[in-house]
Amino acid sequence: MDKVSTTSQPSEVKQDRPLRGKPFPHGKLHPRMYAAELVGTALLVFVGLSLVIALWGHNAPLAGLPIQPGPRRLLNGFLFGSVGAAIAFSTIGKMSGAHINPAMTFAFWLEGKIQWHDAGCYVLAQLAGGALGAAALVVSWNAIGASANWGASLPASGVPAWLPVAGEAVCTFLLVLLIFVCAAHKTTQPFTPLVNPPLFAVLTWLEAPLSGTSANPARSFGPELVGWLWQGWWIYWVGPGLGAALAVFFLRLGALDGHRPHEARLCHFGHHGATGPIK
Repeated sequence: MDKVSTTSQPSEVKQDRPLRGKPFPHGKLHPRMYAAELVGTALLVFVGLSLVIALWGHNAPLAGLPIQPGPRRLLNGFLFGSVGAAIAFSTIGKMSGAHINPAMTFAFWLEGKIQWHDAGCYVLAQLAGGALGAAALVVSWNAIGASANWGASLPASGVPAWLPVAGEAVCTFLLVLLIFVCAAHKTTQPFTPLVNPPLFAVLTWLEAPLSGTSANPARSFGPELVGWLWQGWWIYWVGPGLGAALAVFFLRLGALDGHRPHEARLCHFGHHGATGPIK
C-alpha cells in the first residue's frame, strides 16, 4: 500500500487590503482607518480654512497684505492645497490613504478600489471631521472668522445655479483625473499629493468667484453647519459627485490608457493601512 503523504502544503496567506477593494474577511470594518479620515478632514478644514480666514477676514492677520484679489486667490489656493498634501504625506495618509474628501472616496469606489461599506464609513467620518474642524474655527477665530463666513464656499449671487455646479464639476474632474494619473505609475506615485498645491492655486484663482472652489463636500459641510449657511448647499454635492464620476468614466474610455490607480491612496502606496497580513 502506498504511503499517504502527511506533509501539508503551506497555507495561502490572505491579506486584508481594503484600499484595493479586497477586505478580508469580506465586509470587515476598519475603524482605525475611519478615525484617520476623521482626523485628517478635521485638520484640513481647521488649518486650511484658518488660512482662508487669515487672508480674507476683517482685521485678519494677512488681510492687510498689499495683494490684489487675483493673486490673493492664487496664494489662498496654493496654501490650502499644501495643507492637503501635508496630510497625505503624514501618518494619516499611511493609515487611510488620505482621501479626506467624499468626492475622492466616491471616485475610488466607482473604480472598485474600496468597498461600499468602507466608502460609506469614510464619507461619514469625513463629514464628522469637517464639522469638528469648523467647530474649532469658531473657537479660534470668533468675530474674524464670522466676517469671512468661516471660510465657507458660497455660490455667486445673480447667476443660474448650473454655473457653480459646472464649476465644481470641472474642478473635481481635474482633481480626480490628475491624482489618478499620478497614482497609476510608480515613477510619479510618491509625488501624487504634490498635485494639490499648484492645481488648487490655479483653480481658486480662476473659479473661486463662481462657487468658492470647494471640490470637497466635507470641506463645504463644516462651515455650512457652524455658520448655518445653507444657500446652495446641494451644489457642493452634485458638482463634485458629477466631476468625480466623469473623471472615472473618462479614464475607462481608454483616453489615457494605463492611467488607472491600483489602490485607493494618494500616498504610501503598497502599505496595508491599519491592517496587516492575515493567515
